[in-house]
Amino acid sequence: MSEHFDAIVIGMGTGGEAAAYRLLAGGKRIAVIEKELIGGECAYWACIPSKTLLRSTEARAEAERTAGLTRPGLEWTTLRDYRDFMVRHLDDSGQVDGLRKLGATVIKATARLVGPGKVEVQGRTLTADHVVIATGAAPSHLSIAGLADVPVWTNRQTTTLTRIPERVTFLGGGATGIELGHFLTRMGSQVTIVQRGSRLLDREDPALGDLIAELLTADGIDVRTGVRAHTVRRVSGRRGEEIVVELDDGTTVGTDVLVNATGRTPHTASLNLEAVGVRPGSRGHIEVDENCRAGDGLWAVGDVTGVALFTHVATYQGRVVADNILGRPRVADYTAVPRVVFTQPEIAAVGLTPASARCQGIDIVASTLQLADEIARPYTYETDPYGTFTLIADRRQRTLVGAWAVAPLAGEWINTAALAIRHHLTIDDLADGIVQFPSYTEALTLAADKLVSQLQ
Repeated sequence: MSEHFDAIVIGMGTGGEAAAYRLLAGGKRIAVIEKELIGGECAYWACIPSKTLLRSTEARAEAERTAGLTRPGLEWTTLRDYRDFMVRHLDDSGQVDGLRKLGATVIKATARLVGPGKVEVQGRTLTADHVVIATGAAPSHLSIAGLADVPVWTNRQTTTLTRIPERVTFLGGGATGIELGHFLTRMGSQVTIVQRGSRLLDREDPALGDLIAELLTADGIDVRTGVRAHTVRRVSGRRGEEIVVELDDGTTVGTDVLVNATGRTPHTASLNLEAVGVRPGSRGHIEVDENCRAGDGLWAVGDVTGVALFTHVATYQGRVVADNILGRPRVADYTAVPRVVFTQPEIAAVGLTPASARCQGIDIVASTLQLADEIARPYTYETDPYGTFTLIADRRQRTLVGAWAVAPLAGEWINTAALAIRHHLTIDDLADGIVQFPSYTEALTLAADKLVSQLQ
């Protein structure tokens, strides 16, 4: 005997949650299936704990750069306890109860597709008019000799750590390695970041990667780019037992903790996708159309789609899918997805880089501001002001196509540029804006005005 639902959501991270709550609000009878914790990676092992940990070291650094303040103390045990509170002590019982009160059937187990609209879980067969896959992603596999013989952390062990290691080496110079490396170095760890690409954040504008490498190096992080680890071994020496990482440039790194921060791979292996006629894409992802549809009555949202591995994209896709299921046709538009790294100062980008714009045949024009030279807000914010902001525009269309910033609160005010790109505002529109004073957002108007001058 099978149980029938309007929709089944497999995976209850942020994307699955967004779809489920919207479907419940729309009056649908749904079942949600999650093998770990309702809330997923972001809530327990990624976004929430990492930003909670980062805030304390950020505030301490900000105090040192603020007139009239001295360096405050930092109590690790207090911060650790607050981190545990923020991740609900890895307990999702409140979320489970909340969903059930709204009418959802909640099943904590691994689900397997057994046919169109059919899901097998805990020996039960569930059927539905719609199945939403939101199973997320896992850390990418590393192929390094000797790696299986040493303990390797991922973001999970790093964000739930109970003591601060003396030495930490991150394999990967993306957001995870940069954020958690920045936190740990400010907590007293000796941090090394090993990045096989020629620069950090190698999908961004090269100038941005160079800037953040300079900032991290100034903070004491050993940044090694253009190299990769080829062998890992455990040795005993004067410091006791340690891990030695051999790099392909002939150098080595000694460390106490090794962290895999090389990226993530979509979680599809256990789904039995062949039962519904779906073959994973080249990166193991589920390919979806403009409505986030993967097949007849089959949908996918979040990291498993491989579209853009951000919590905010997963949430957006969850809303798109729910609206389509509820009979409100909606197309996903990924124009101007913000990308933020929560270091201090913050790194934020949106839209195209100069290289990606040129690949699309766009004739670009750019303007860059050193914020302390152009606007007042940096000086009211800190005594040793810092910040760089760049706008990239389509010369022919006179529209904004990209922007990036390394500056305080950049993750907040980059959204103004995101809205401008998404809604095709011209640089003339932006230059004509009235922006509150003093603010970092004022840089957008000034940079746009410089673009207008360049095009006259």
